Amino acid sequence: MTDLELEPPAAAVLFGDRIDLARRFTRNLAEQGEERGLIGPLELPRLWSRHILNCAIVAPHLRPGVVGDIGSGAGLPGLVLAIARPDVSFVLIEPMERRIAWLNEQVVELGLTNVRVVRDRAEDVRLSEPLDQVTARAVSAFRKLLPLTAPLLRDGGELVLMKGAGAPAEVEAAGKEIRKYAVHDIEVLELGEGLLSETTRVIRATVR
Repeated sequence: MTDLELEPPAAAVLFGDRIDLARRFTRNLAEQGEERGLIGPLELPRLWSRHILNCAIVAPHLRPGVVGDIGSGAGLPGLVLAIARPDVSFVLIEPMERRIAWLNEQVVELGLTNVRVVRDRAEDVRLSEPLDQVTARAVSAFRKLLPLTAPLLRDGGELVLMKGAGAPAEVEAAGKEIRKYAVHDIEVLELGEGLLSETTRVIRATVR
């Protein structure tokens, strides 16, 4: 695993006493991710900084309650956040069977008792209770994400969506959907400045 990025100092800061679990997950993803179609072949030299820590920096913005992760894929951000925040319950929603298998394997191996994995598309999933918060990473544009995420939230629930540099433009382009789903208090946060080599942008907003 010579190509795997060395663990940045920020990892211990963000994960605290859960750092060993984060290391195990990162190692599992490095060893199996490419062959299982979870990460690309060029990701190992930046796996910590571009992926693991990019997700972990969002953890302080989650509230105790139930958080849904739409399109969990490799577990980014869902599994990373579940490692960092054992006080929060997570529902990982993913339609692809091979990714579901990976997520369930990691939940068992890492002993994550705060995670439930659901195989379904976001637009079709039916949960027994509405979610307190919803997150997603690299899934779709904000205007396309709103119809997938807003209906899953309780009144007053919160979106915490990971985005790229175009986040403000995505908000501007979503006026129709913002009105339709009664989204308000929208802000674009830039997280990790001074701690991470690449900052993380998040669209945070309240629904209804």
